[in-house]
Amino acid sequence: MDEKIRIMSEERISKALLKFAIPAIIGLLITAIYNFVDAIFVGGLGTSAMGAAAIAFPISMVIVGLGLTLGSGASSYISRLLGKEDMELANRTASTAVFSSIFLGIIVIVPSLIFLQPLLRSFGATDTILPFAKDYSYIFIGGSIFSVINITMNNIVRAEGAAKISMKALMVGAILNIILDPIFIYSFGLGIKGAAIATVISQVVSMILLLTFFSSDKSSIKISAKYFTLSKEIMLEILKIGMPSLVFQILSSASMGLINSAAVPYGDAAVAAMGIVNRIFAIGSYVIFGFSKGFQPIAGYNYGAKKYSRLKELINISLRWTTGFCLSLAVIQIIFASPIVSIFSDDPLVLKIGARALRAYSMMFPFFGFQMIYMTLFLALGKAREGGVLSLGRQGMFLIPTVLILPRIIGLDGVLFSQAIADFLTTLLTVFFSVKLNDKISSLLEAIPTNANIKKIG
Repeated sequence: MDEKIRIMSEERISKALLKFAIPAIIGLLITAIYNFVDAIFVGGLGTSAMGAAAIAFPISMVIVGLGLTLGSGASSYISRLLGKEDMELANRTASTAVFSSIFLGIIVIVPSLIFLQPLLRSFGATDTILPFAKDYSYIFIGGSIFSVINITMNNIVRAEGAAKISMKALMVGAILNIILDPIFIYSFGLGIKGAAIATVISQVVSMILLLTFFSSDKSSIKISAKYFTLSKEIMLEILKIGMPSLVFQILSSASMGLINSAAVPYGDAAVAAMGIVNRIFAIGSYVIFGFSKGFQPIAGYNYGAKKYSRLKELINISLRWTTGFCLSLAVIQIIFASPIVSIFSDDPLVLKIGARALRAYSMMFPFFGFQMIYMTLFLALGKAREGGVLSLGRQGMFLIPTVLILPRIIGLDGVLFSQAIADFLTTLLTVFFSVKLNDKISSLLEAIPTNANIKKIG
């Protein structure tokens, strides 16, 4: 029996979850911490510079979403091809995904740079933020092509089970960026341009590490121009799994842009504060995202194997762990909101708005794990309709209308509390869907008198 199958089918649930989730959590946390530290150094340049980074961030999310789309889609297909020992098609899929990421990245980045000023304006850049945003974005967005390539290759690396290589590439890039930030920003006197240059150099180094791995004997996958194949079969397999990631990134970017724009009437301090809170919130969110990545294959396998009692235990443990984590973090963020925000800025108005925003965001965070576990569960069980609605709800159909309407009614508080209200509505929708799913799992469990026969089948 394959070791991964054995873990999913027989290992103690808590142990299986940790084995699958910890690598994904570490990888995402490295990215979150890098963004966190990067914001600290940029914050030292002042409120307008901090606002500039907040404006550029959602734009880069869409570009990076291309890497997620191609990488996650290719990763899923490659995993299945490796199981079938079809190395030729696996190499073609990997090479097609990587080279497509370059072509699509250029297609999106070039117009973004040509129309950068109106784009920055649409994402909330004020007259005082705009010069900083342009200096930062020309380099940051232009260099994001390396981020697209990195994310695509990172997913492919994980598909062949080389999670440590993926983590090493992420970690080296993050540590290098933390080292280079103060050197370029302050020692070389490049200001916000220095922050963007440090990020691009770090991404280039990560890319070189991954390319070195793929060109070595350690990798079973080979990436080469000779394998590049724009076949309908490969692209459909990549896109049917990857497109939801792109839609999620676009919605997240749009909602961040709307929040920034809604904050503009209240000054640079409000824009900067919202950018700070989004980066703080990313740390806790990424832990849950990583946990969900570990939860999904175990849930899907046990449902397919008709091990419903094991699936139910998996759901219960996951809900306890994620809710406990989210509740603890929310309490910390509410109690210590002002000290946390002060790490990024000493502007009194930024501190005031940021602390209030962090508390507002944290109000509904205890339910975030519940939302993500059930959203992931629906997708793992092949229930695309429910999973899709939940994935689009939080950052899309609930948050976007709330951001557009609420500030007109209650002013700045409408900006600060929009995410909490969207989370509240998403939680209600999740409860509605989860009750029906739990009833179905319970009925399936009751239909099987014992687990003995199931175990034999599994």
